[in-house]
Amino acid sequence: MNQKGKVYLVGAGVGDIGYLTLRAKELIASAEVLIYDALVDRQLLDLAPSDCLKLDVGKRGGKVSTPQAKINQLVVAYCLQGKQVVRLKSGDPLIFGRAIDEILALQAVDCDFELVPGISSVLAAPLLANIPLTDRELSTCFAVFSGHQPDLLNWQALAAIDTLVILMGTRTLSEIITRLLEAGKDPNEPIVIIRNCSQIEQEIFSGTLTDIVNITKGLSLSPAVIVIGKVVAYSDRIKQSSSLPLTHKKILVTRAAEQSSKFSTLLQQQGAIAIEMPALVITSPSSWLDLDNAISEIESFQWLILTSANGVNYFIERLQTLGKDIRALGRVKIAVVGKKTAATLAKYHLKPDFIPPNFVADSLVETFPEILSRKKILFPRVETGGREILVKELTAKGAKLVEIAAYQSRCPDKIDSNIWQKLQQKQIDVVTFASSKTVSNFVKLIEQELTPDGNIQDILTGVAIASIGPQTTKTCYELLHRVDIEATEYTLEGLTDAIIQYFSD
Repeated sequence: MNQKGKVYLVGAGVGDIGYLTLRAKELIASAEVLIYDALVDRQLLDLAPSDCLKLDVGKRGGKVSTPQAKINQLVVAYCLQGKQVVRLKSGDPLIFGRAIDEILALQAVDCDFELVPGISSVLAAPLLANIPLTDRELSTCFAVFSGHQPDLLNWQALAAIDTLVILMGTRTLSEIITRLLEAGKDPNEPIVIIRNCSQIEQEIFSGTLTDIVNITKGLSLSPAVIVIGKVVAYSDRIKQSSSLPLTHKKILVTRAAEQSSKFSTLLQQQGAIAIEMPALVITSPSSWLDLDNAISEIESFQWLILTSANGVNYFIERLQTLGKDIRALGRVKIAVVGKKTAATLAKYHLKPDFIPPNFVADSLVETFPEILSRKKILFPRVETGGREILVKELTAKGAKLVEIAAYQSRCPDKIDSNIWQKLQQKQIDVVTFASSKTVSNFVKLIEQELTPDGNIQDILTGVAIASIGPQTTKTCYELLHRVDIEATEYTLEGLTDAIIQYFSD
């Protein structure tokens, strides 16, 4: 009989990945099965292992939904198979979710489970709209309720409470207001509707109980949090000052699907809203044979050249898979390109012997610290389409170069629908590229979505194109016919600085 697994009922937070708890991030990163809701930020799914089974069981009003009984069956079935299951629920798992149903189903078959709290939109949405739920003078208490079934609520009691927070109330807004007015609520009581809190699309609609229905007539409001009470006046009075240079700038970060983005963090620290778009899928090479053969005779090489974090990771992990460790590299000098590659190497307690001064692979040859003639050099690289100029120049200098596929990269099958929508609706200020391959894959993904008479130039009208360096810039000009921003230091930090400079000019 299989050993039972464990189910973690995890709060995914308010929406933006930045508000995810560290415990939730840790559990998602080790999940074998991820069962998630509709309002969960899709960037959270990228935190899961590549072989994790991901199941969308989201429920949205008016759309086909997974029945709760089916969700109960899924969490139980995978737990009984011995899997580590993360049941990812928007907000907090015990606030207007159906977590109790799932817990009872797990208990019925003696499945182990753990509850992990998350930040609920009940608390986050008012805060992100500059509204305090309590105030010494205006709000000594607040109540939270669902607007889903108005007939079940005590409207006399609710009308007497200073501040009301309502979830799932946009479809019954008119009835909610009518009930509150009938129960004696002031018609001039302020009300605010916070739609898509923490997201790029966050919108705030303000009014009073008298006019809010007309103000929002014909608008799509869901998902939203509704706040009613005098504290709503603080929304305009509290102005969060910010001197960060990229505040509110929406920047699209093209990256590998399996990798979290240090670049996004750098941009967010400058106030930007970073939107990550998987534009590369990194996988093992089609065959390990050549790399295994090279590793078996690693001591015969004088130099090891690594030009990417992926190259470092795949090479070292393969070294370890073959029963060796970093001691096997004791007599081999290591050259790397870029700070990121060096930092990745440091994770394995290795320090490079040489880094080109301007972090460009193609300048490695002209600044190489030794005569290259007859030097035996191992170059683990991407399987196709990488560093051809470097290979040509090393060979021309007489180096005995052994280039081997350590990993391969391919284009994702399809662009994320939310990102495509943002591009169409002109909700992106900058699109960034840190390699030529992300440029070509980005173009391919966009062209798949275009109508026969569509044009990628139209999609990118008003969007600045940012490149990390000359080779990437060259590809941008070939495929997109322009570059608006180029880093002078060819690193992620350098690209961040160049974007800041662009907006400060």
